[in-house]
Order: sequence, then C-alpha cells, then structure tokens
Amino acid sequence: MPEQRFFEALNHAMFEEMTRDERVFLLGEDIGLVGGTFRVTEGLMAEFGARRVRDTPIAEATIVGLATGAAQGGLRPIAELMTLNFGILAMDQLINHLSKMRYMFGGAVSLPVVVRAAFGGGTQKGAQHSHSIESWFVNVPGIRVVLPSTPYDAKGLLKTAIRSDDPVLFLEHEMLYATRGEVPEEEYLIPFGQAEIKRPGRDVTIISWSRMLLESLDAAEKLSKEGIEAEVVDLRTLDPLDFETVLASAARTRRAVVVEEGWRNVGVGAEIAARLQEHLFYDLEAPVQRVAAADVPTPYAKNLERLALPCADQVVEAVLKATL
Repeated sequence: MPEQRFFEALNHAMFEEMTRDERVFLLGEDIGLVGGTFRVTEGLMAEFGARRVRDTPIAEATIVGLATGAAQGGLRPIAELMTLNFGILAMDQLINHLSKMRYMFGGAVSLPVVVRAAFGGGTQKGAQHSHSIESWFVNVPGIRVVLPSTPYDAKGLLKTAIRSDDPVLFLEHEMLYATRGEVPEEEYLIPFGQAEIKRPGRDVTIISWSRMLLESLDAAEKLSKEGIEAEVVDLRTLDPLDFETVLASAARTRRAVVVEEGWRNVGVGAEIAARLQEHLFYDLEAPVQRVAAADVPTPYAKNLERLALPCADQVVEAVLKATL
C-alpha cells in the first residue's frame, strides 16, 4: 500500500470528489493560485479552473456565508478557513445559520457544507493562533465535528464529509500535515461515529483524537516497557461520538485516561469522563484521569509552549496514577 503525507491524502480526497461530482467546489483564502497555506489544495485550480477553486478575500464570515448560500442553491461547497482561530470571526454564520437551518426548516433544506480548518499548537504561532477549541463546536447541535489523526483517516473521513448532507467542521492539526501513512489507491469511505482502537491493550484505556493520538501511542510504548499494556482509542469524530467503543474498552480494562490538546476546563475530556463515571462507577478501579493543556493562553516561546501543551510523559503520569 503506498504512503502519503497527511496533506496529500486530503488533496487526493478533494480531487476525487471534485472529479466525481461537479457540484463540489472550493472557496477560501489563498487556496487557488497559492495552493493553500499548508499545500492542501495544491494543483486543484490548475485541474478544475478558477470557477471551482475560488480565491476569496480575507473575510471568514463571508466565506462561510457564501458556502451556506451555495449549499442552499444545490452546490456542495468546501470552505477553507486558514486556521480555526480565524473561524471565530464566522461564529454567527457557523452557529446561528449553518448548524441550525436544516432543523429550522424541518429537513426541507440540506446544507452539505464542509468547513475545513487547520488548528492546534506546537508550531510557535502564539496565543491567538494556536487554538484547540473543538469543544466549542461539539456543544452545538447540528454540525458534525471531525478530527482525523492519520493520512488514511484524513482521506476517508473527508470523502464522507463531502458526501454528507449535514454541515461538517473538518479540523486538521497543523503538526499532522507532514506525517506519513499508508493510504489505499482504491476508493474508500470512513463512516462518521466509528472510533478505532489503534493499539490493543488490557490494563488501561487511553482515549484521544487528532495529534494527541500520536502522543498517546508514544506513551503506550513507554508504558509497555514498564509492563503496562494500554489500549489506545482514536475517536476520529466528536460529533457523532462513538461512546459505545469507549465504554466497551474501559469496561474491559477498568481504567481510563482521556487526552486532549484543548483546555481542561469544560472540555470534551470532561464530557467523556462524566459519561464513563455514569456508566461504570462501580466497575472502574480508579477515577478517570484527564490530560489537557494548561489553563493559559498558548505561549509563543518554544520552551513555554512545550510546557503548556500535553505530551506523552504527562499521559504516562496519568496512566500510572490510574494503575498504581
């Protein structure tokens, strides 16, 4: 099976879907002539033309608003926000319009919009450009939230997102774009709401998504040398959330650690921990542990940024707390 980089897998997914369905088009800042800040849309304007790959002004509210209107008109837009923190400027369009219209019109209107956005810390982008705020959007009914962690998942989930009639927020961690992995040449889709066990284990369940999967797998390897076998679950989508897989794994290992890059306070990890406590209160051998970012704006200085963001060693520490 050939290998691809994460950004190449995304590019190929859009190429295939644009070839398959002429209603699919792209819009966003620097996605055409430049090929995207992270090269995700590289070559697509040359292939499909400026009519279907549209460079836009720096106006995130306009980008999402145009995509919403285009979807109502029968098209299937993929709107790129250069980074998720810029998406804050489009919150009215995302939260009050895109996520609600299908419900408000009783399902008579479909909104097949994919909003792609880079996110996350670790690249010295500073406090205003290092957000991991997926929990904000998971809190809102009506919009799917997808966070792939491997090139294989990135391609399969993006193709599913493009074919979905629901609005999808598709989040791509900046530190994953250059990672490599096997990607089949034949077409495939990955359904939403299906978590995957990336590493089987018997002693503790580690639940994570996006870049934190890599930190969790690294931690699992370190723990294995100490005789602790961790099962690592990649959620892949947060809405819909495959809690059944998480529950089954935690019921088997009887210990759980949730790892997220977002801030700890009222994060997705808090929701998962609460559900596990509700369902497995008498079965768990220890309280559910949580690993998350420090409750500070992400620093610019590399040494401070490293301290503020979760890492494998913190996951190891949380697992030891749950198992010893």
